[in-house]
Amino acid sequence: MDIQLKRGLLDVCVLAAIKNEDSYGYKIIKDMKPYIELSESTLYTILKRLETAEMLTVRTAEHGGRLRKYYRITAAGIKRIEEFKEEWKEILSIYRFVTKEDEADE
Repeated sequence: MDIQLKRGLLDVCVLAAIKNEDSYGYKIIKDMKPYIELSESTLYTILKRLETAEMLTVRTAEHGGRLRKYYRITAAGIKRIEEFKEEWKEILSIYRFVTKEDEADE
């Protein structure tokens, strides 16, 4: 898969994982696991990129005697998810065009 496309998909997946509630790294990985495997190093790179793009904010809170970073989606992050949904319609249309011959062979 094209690296830029994959990067964009992973960014949106992480935003979707925190859309309904603030979350932290381990929980984001756990929530995404049924759908996609994501390493901690990849996740934290994505989180930093999304924070820089102001699609999420970060706060630190103590949990079990340790500091934990919690991530919250911003209006820009919500907007990115909505844009992705529109883009996905076009991607599906392209997919249907590319695979239409495969369906005719069946």
